[in-house]
Amino acid sequence: MVLKKAKEALEKEAQAILNVAQHLDDRFEQAVDLIYNCKGRVVVTGMGKSGLVCKKISATLASTGTPSFFLHPAEAIHGDLGMIVRGDIILAASYSGETEEIKRLLPIVKRFDLKLISITAGKNSTMAKYSDVVLDIMVSEEACPLNLAPTTSTTVTLAIGDALAIALLDKRGFRPEDFAAFHPGGNLGKKLIQVSELMHSGSQVPVVDENVSLKDTLLEMSAKKFGISSVIDSTGTLVGIITDGDIRRIMIKDVNLLNQPVKNSMTKNPRLINQQDLAAKALEEMERYSITALLIIDDNRHPRGVLHLHDLLKAGVV
Repeated sequence: MVLKKAKEALEKEAQAILNVAQHLDDRFEQAVDLIYNCKGRVVVTGMGKSGLVCKKISATLASTGTPSFFLHPAEAIHGDLGMIVRGDIILAASYSGETEEIKRLLPIVKRFDLKLISITAGKNSTMAKYSDVVLDIMVSEEACPLNLAPTTSTTVTLAIGDALAIALLDKRGFRPEDFAAFHPGGNLGKKLIQVSELMHSGSQVPVVDENVSLKDTLLEMSAKKFGISSVIDSTGTLVGIITDGDIRRIMIKDVNLLNQPVKNSMTKNPRLINQQDLAAKALEEMERYSITALLIIDDNRHPRGVLHLHDLLKAGVV
């Protein structure tokens, strides 16, 4: 019985989101354009359960490139209106469109000449009449068996907020590096660290000329302690790499081969990574190809750094 009720609730909410998705129209595009061209912040407001959802919507907008904050409507009329400045946009959520605390804000919003986007099922409500754009979130019923507790309606509100954030993210050309800048903490932030922040560079990078002997290459690798060395030509361009494993296998065949040029034994098409790439990508490359170190190159294929698996582990990129 418990699982049956749970599945029914999830199915109702999923279907409600699909219904809203099917009825999205140019009003949604208008809302995105208003926010995209906003010179200020997106002030998200809602009361009760809608307010809790609005906090998440605001947080998602802020973390994906749209400056935003949550304003509690009851606190707003007791001084917090000072947080709003001209150029801001108000994004208000109220299923009925008649939430008293929000209604009291509406004349003030218009006095500030601010644009208002409403998320509501009340297409003819007071809030809708004050709005520049109305996003309809009408649902046939709540997941609550009494059809009272805000469940399906708040889920749809949240989904609309996510849809706005994703549409804006795409319109802004938001990149993984931008996302990383807003998420410096936690596991997510660690995965979004750029390779350039973790790599060893300068004199720490093992580099040998392609005509240097394997013996001298081994000395360079031993000094730098990464078990790998880049091999460059006379222009400084990377032409290959060699690992300590390569040299061990050569010595097993014939120790005299240590006197041959490194270019005869190097890997000419190694796995490489750019310094602008994310640390998570470097980890994926290492895991996929069972390697413990990667060379980092610039756009001209010049060696710029080296990154070891231990560097990723120490930084918590897992």
